[in-house]
Amino acid sequence: MRQPLLLLLLLISAHSFSQSTKSLQAIKISEAPIIDGILNDNVWENIDPSGNFYNLEPSNEGLARDSHKTEVKLAYDDKAVYVAAYLYDPNPDNIASQFSQRDDTNAQADIFTVALNTYNDGINETRFFVTSAGTIADSRVSQNRQDFNFNVVFQARVSRDKNGWYAEFKIPYNALRFPEIEVQDWSINFYRRVVNINETYTWNRIDKEVGRETQYNGPVYGVRDINPPTRLTFYPFAQGVVSSFDGETITNLSAGLDIKYGLSDSFTLDATLIPDFGQTAFDEVTLNLGPFEQTFGERRQFFTEGTELFNKGGIFFSRRIGGKATISENDFEENEDVNEYPKRVNLLNAIKISGRTKDNLGIGILNTITENTAVLVTDTITGVVREVVIEPLTNYNVFVLDQQFNGNSSISLTNTNVTRDGHFRDGNATALAFDVSDSGNRYNVSGRGIVSNVNGNEGNISGFRSELDLASIKGKFRYRVGHDFANTTYDINDLGLSRRNNYNNFVAAASYEIFDATKTFNKYRFNFTYRHERLYDPSVQTEDSYRFNYFFSLPSRDAFGGFFDYRSERQDYFEPRVDGKFVTFANNVGGNAFISTDYRRKIAFDINIGFRNEFDGPQRQLFLEFSPRYRFSDNFAVVVNSELANRNNQFGYIDNTDTDVFFGQRDIKALENSIRGSYNFDPYKAIDLRFRNFWTVVDYSDDIYFKLNDNGTRTIIEYDTSDNNPNTNFNIWNLDISYRWRFAPGSEATLLYRNQIFKSDEQATIDYTQSLGNLFEEAIQHTVSLRVSYFIDYNNIKYLFKKDS
Repeated sequence: MRQPLLLLLLLISAHSFSQSTKSLQAIKISEAPIIDGILNDNVWENIDPSGNFYNLEPSNEGLARDSHKTEVKLAYDDKAVYVAAYLYDPNPDNIASQFSQRDDTNAQADIFTVALNTYNDGINETRFFVTSAGTIADSRVSQNRQDFNFNVVFQARVSRDKNGWYAEFKIPYNALRFPEIEVQDWSINFYRRVVNINETYTWNRIDKEVGRETQYNGPVYGVRDINPPTRLTFYPFAQGVVSSFDGETITNLSAGLDIKYGLSDSFTLDATLIPDFGQTAFDEVTLNLGPFEQTFGERRQFFTEGTELFNKGGIFFSRRIGGKATISENDFEENEDVNEYPKRVNLLNAIKISGRTKDNLGIGILNTITENTAVLVTDTITGVVREVVIEPLTNYNVFVLDQQFNGNSSISLTNTNVTRDGHFRDGNATALAFDVSDSGNRYNVSGRGIVSNVNGNEGNISGFRSELDLASIKGKFRYRVGHDFANTTYDINDLGLSRRNNYNNFVAAASYEIFDATKTFNKYRFNFTYRHERLYDPSVQTEDSYRFNYFFSLPSRDAFGGFFDYRSERQDYFEPRVDGKFVTFANNVGGNAFISTDYRRKIAFDINIGFRNEFDGPQRQLFLEFSPRYRFSDNFAVVVNSELANRNNQFGYIDNTDTDVFFGQRDIKALENSIRGSYNFDPYKAIDLRFRNFWTVVDYSDDIYFKLNDNGTRTIIEYDTSDNNPNTNFNIWNLDISYRWRFAPGSEATLLYRNQIFKSDEQATIDYTQSLGNLFEEAIQHTVSLRVSYFIDYNNIKYLFKKDS
């Protein structure tokens, strides 16, 4: 009796799920609608709408309120997919409509989103957004990782009347990738965010307690016999730069071309010829006192757009390409001076090929070449000048295979290779990564194994790293356990990023989170994490830590949260910068608390305060961040941020000899101020201000210095600072003012003014005002640049030629 009853229950459950999953019928049309946001075209009048949206946030139960009904329609032809959205609102004059520029979806404006999965695999989506103010955005989603660096050319327009607002999309096929089959198997979902009432709806219901959002799409029927046009687009650009520094003015004119070519309906070739990244945003440089290199995020569009495949194994760090040379000034003889050391190595060209087959196999190939870079070196004693190659002609390659399956899992193989011309270091790394969930989305196992190989002066050296995580991923209460390992020779830094190796760490964590709002809270979340850290060789414990995080969001959309943690005594084998040496840091406790007020208000702020104190040592840290924002109008908004950090009675590395390592006791004070302001004329034109000033002093006035002992303790010594004064006053200033004009789809002109100043000296006892005064005595670099890029679709050129003939 039990087996038939169980079978009946399973059938009822499956039937109930199928009833809750909507489908959408796509209509093929012969005449495309005019994309103006006014939905009065014959196309839309002849298509039945689909509605009845569900609650997603803050409530995750039931249908959206009747007063904010939403309806959608979908059509297609041989050029594009078209979507119409009817977004009803009982108070259309009060619809939030703050202007912003492309890909800025954080403005206070309602948003409608089309989430289209052209493989219906439950994993990959291309999302297209438009706000009630007319701002467009696009992103790629893969296993819940959303990448807004993805940029394609599509159209979306909005309009408004007494019943609400309306959105109309044209998504060309050159913005999509899909298999070459007669009948397409697509799925879709739609999202609507209503800012004034702080609610988000979806067309197909999403249960936030189970699985990923991408697994709740509804099937699209009727898309067949697509005969898309040739996917070939060109992005020519021209740039002029005038830069002056210390009385010298340099003018530079450059031009280049980016190309996108559809090798098939599923695979695309991207190429950039003679690239110029002169208008890339400045890096937020700080004073680096630690043992590891300082790195910054990627800002060059070619290496941010459409690169989700290449990041699968976690061994590709694109800033290695065209970054600093492999030989630094420190590698030259003591009596040699470098006439001028280049800031970066120039790229000659770059290509990438990526796509996914109908069997969900993703394939990615990336290749770039950087030019041979040399400097002139002068011997200060003999006067002899010689040319030294600091970066040879170099080829960078990335190859990826990524197989996705079961709508929630993937396994990938990634290889990176760096080959330098001549007797220079070469590097190769291979990663096998997996992310596998069971069919019920209850449990997940993920991890990766990485093998590195470096061919340098010491021959071939191989290394290994592994990661393994086991986790429950369903329900309010979740947990995970994990293990991370790397041996002493693991090194992927030719084309990857690894700040350290030689570890054998364990982690266990548990969390509790609500997914449906209560009367008191829209959301709250608690998380507890325990970490046990060890060296691999020698096998010694380095630290235990316990951390508790909390977060609360109120119906008012104010939020607060923070963390507390305890760290045991730590044996640091990296701060001494000498193999086999370690320094002991005392056990300590720390934490922070923050408040974030509702950004819907004209005036809002974020405040964050943190601390860390040692139990058996003198070190004390205090951190304060305050960030007010003011929205003058829907066109103009400003965000100011100030961060102050005091670290008293710290001790850190100063220098070492062949036998000894020296530390000093220091007080560190840091202040960072920044301003971000934007005046948006409309969704296509804006003036942006980006300002940052970072100042820090490292003060050794206590005149307490140590020699590191073999057991990790320190002995106070007399230390002569006449040849190596560790006191530091570091001050850097960056200011960007730009005018951006998106004058046609995919086409943009940017006029940028930039100035920057930098000063570093030993005046560690002066205050911020004095340091700023000294900073402005330095030469200021002024740069003015104009960059114009234009989007050309091959099909439009072909049409014009046919028309002329």
